[in-house]
Amino acid sequence: MKHAVVLDVNRCRGCTTCIKNCPTEAIRVRRGKAAILADRCIDCGRCIQVCPHRAIKSVSDDLEQLGRYRCRVAVPEPALYGQFQHLWDINLVLNGLLKVGFDRVFESARAAELLAQYTGSRKEEQPRAMPLISSNCPTILRLIQIRFPQLIDHVDPLILPMELAAILARREAERETGLPPEEIGVFAIVSCPAKVTAAHNPEGLEKPVLDGAFAIRDLYSRLLRPMEQIRDPKPMLSAGATGIGLAIASGECHARQTTKYLAVDGIENSIEMLEEIEDGRQPEVNFIELSACTQGCVGGCLCVENPYAARMRIRRMMKEQPADRCQTPLSGADEEDLKFDRMLRYTPAFQLDEDRAQAMAKHLRIEALEAHLPGLHCGSCGAPNCHAFAEDVVLGRASADDCIFKVRERMRGVAGPGGPDAYLPPPFRQRKPKEKEENE
Repeated sequence: MKHAVVLDVNRCRGCTTCIKNCPTEAIRVRRGKAAILADRCIDCGRCIQVCPHRAIKSVSDDLEQLGRYRCRVAVPEPALYGQFQHLWDINLVLNGLLKVGFDRVFESARAAELLAQYTGSRKEEQPRAMPLISSNCPTILRLIQIRFPQLIDHVDPLILPMELAAILARREAERETGLPPEEIGVFAIVSCPAKVTAAHNPEGLEKPVLDGAFAIRDLYSRLLRPMEQIRDPKPMLSAGATGIGLAIASGECHARQTTKYLAVDGIENSIEMLEEIEDGRQPEVNFIELSACTQGCVGGCLCVENPYAARMRIRRMMKEQPADRCQTPLSGADEEDLKFDRMLRYTPAFQLDEDRAQAMAKHLRIEALEAHLPGLHCGSCGAPNCHAFAEDVVLGRASADDCIFKVRERMRGVAGPGGPDAYLPPPFRQRKPKEKEENE
């Protein structure tokens, strides 16, 4: 699978900041350069945010792709609305999209309202594992598949709002323009690299329904001038407070109108919550909304605004809108489009070997090697911690000599009683502590 998070080797300085912040231990530093383990990457963007050299970045689709289609449809996420200071009318943003190359706009917030209506009225045919976990964050879906496979049955199998918006937008464009579907390009405007990846490799669909995804930061600068020139915006807003609220943490919980819910934002907090669910420590909760980004989608690394300021603006916009604008519910046939057509499955990113006996043997070797490591988790070996380093050695991704402490012990043994300093000229030898010299 091609990921949206990529590494610029020329900018990397091998500082190990990224390996210490990756939630899935998907990054290693070898020979002074970082490398991303693709099977463990969940496109959370945490490494992008912490890299001091800007060596890790997100790659989204090029805006020039719009020229390949006769009809171009934008699917903006509501997080886009929170990026603009003193925005008095969301219609300014929607009209601006028509001036930067799009022919039509179908809001992801509108699809979110339709999903909320469905979840409020559906009748479960069979009991589900509780609590239900939201499927709105692709990073969380990927995380569950590689690290918490026991919780796959807890995921509510509904597609992303941007995917539902793409399906409905394409049908609407076909009906109103008469164009075949291959001449209609539908592009999402997203806040995080996980959704860029999901646009091309959806987790719950057999094939993608979007033709690409653009980063909010790439559209932001293009929208400023057209929005300033609009004096009388055309009414285009089709979503209410319920859909707009999807941009912030707890927005989906409120949309579902449930009382026994939890909303958790931030990748570290989400992992902690998944561990609690796995251990059965959340028996009172019916629904859990997990967002990998701080404050929800407004905290995505493809946004331009501070997430707390963006959240404030979104909440203000919600107060100015009716609860719902989508009064026409989906038909029975359309409701089938809301569900996964490919169930989530375990991705063995942490599997040591396909053969169980070999995997157990490797596990024992990892434990034995880890017991002889210093346990400092310093990162100087290029792995995030001593256990990951031992795993890399056993799997052939690293050498035991990459640990500077093990090398130092070997040097002491070779140097004899004088220690490793015996071969150095007197000015470069480490001076013994004064108390030790007096004792000798």
